[in-house]
Amino acid sequence: MSDATASRSADRLARIRDHVREGMSRREFFRTLATGGYALGMAHFLGVEDFLAADDGEVPVVTALVRSDPDDPWSLEERTEYVPADWYAAVESAIELNDRLSRAAFTGYLGSAVVPEHYDDGGAAVSVGVSGDLDSIRDAVGDLSEGVSLNVREIVDVEAVEDDSDRYEPRMAESLTSSQIPAGIACETPSSLATLGPAMFDPESQQRYFVTAEHAFEEQDEVDGALLSLPISAEEPVELGPVRHAYPVEDVAAIEPNGSLAPSMWIDAPEPVRVRGQLTRWGLADLIARDERLEKVGALTGHTTGRVQGFDAVTCFTDDFCRRGQIRWGGEMDLTDGDSGSASYYDDPDGNEEDVLVAGFNNARTWWPGQSYVWGVAAYRVTEQYGYHF
Repeated sequence: MSDATASRSADRLARIRDHVREGMSRREFFRTLATGGYALGMAHFLGVEDFLAADDGEVPVVTALVRSDPDDPWSLEERTEYVPADWYAAVESAIELNDRLSRAAFTGYLGSAVVPEHYDDGGAAVSVGVSGDLDSIRDAVGDLSEGVSLNVREIVDVEAVEDDSDRYEPRMAESLTSSQIPAGIACETPSSLATLGPAMFDPESQQRYFVTAEHAFEEQDEVDGALLSLPISAEEPVELGPVRHAYPVEDVAAIEPNGSLAPSMWIDAPEPVRVRGQLTRWGLADLIARDERLEKVGALTGHTTGRVQGFDAVTCFTDDFCRRGQIRWGGEMDLTDGDSGSASYYDDPDGNEEDVLVAGFNNARTWWPGQSYVWGVAAYRVTEQYGYHF
């Protein structure tokens, strides 16, 4: 981001703070934010007091939605952090550019992601994956860049994918010792193996769902109603329930429990962890700025960790549509067939020792030279689109 653009953005944020005053109504507050150009995606969680508490040169962002009562899935509260205004402005510009790139539909576009720089550097970049003539593509991208740093890479051989799942033994439940089924173990569809995610909640219906990857049901004529089962070592599989909601673009399937077994907020990690909430878009941006890592537990590759490489990513590699709101993290060795549906997560810095925050799902990985990461839809995207939370 250019110095002039950063200065204009910082001045704009300063003017917003100058117009925020104690006692103003929520309507006035949101009008002030909107008029000043503040990103409103998660702003409904912010209050006047958040802006008034910020130091000069800082702005508040919501980094996580966390349960105040770890046993009550409906007790979500926002967690607010303060970030440098120039860094916020740069990341906001990169988010806008990334969205414009994905909608421009220029020839050769395969995907892109927002990559914030460290806080001290104060900027952000957009990583763009393309196929075709790089010079013409750079020209097309350059017309849209408006001062945001761009990293354009050519991607080749996107049709070749290798299934190496036979190298691993699935992590199956040894026996049913509890009615609560933890995440991170194998689950079965009528046609394939996948990984069970942590309990996903619908605040509108107050329903708790099992969850896994929608593409694990891809060989079914009708995904809605297809059954998910729990394979158990040396025993017959146990039925968990039918798919009630399938989202092929996000690659998420919500399964309604139909018996005494229920999805758990616990993940079967080497040291079991409990989901306490989820990261927002700005929570992921913060992790990248601090060079932090995510973790996951898959039914095949087990527990792995890796650095967050990008958020708000768009991937157009595998279908005739693009997937939005994705996370890129780790490396391609962190995922194999059968790990799909697992959750990526991060230690909750303000929670108990066992508490973690869900970042998103893991449903695919790179298989071409020059890039190496896992991708899947972010939790914030699922919440924004459908209202579910963790």
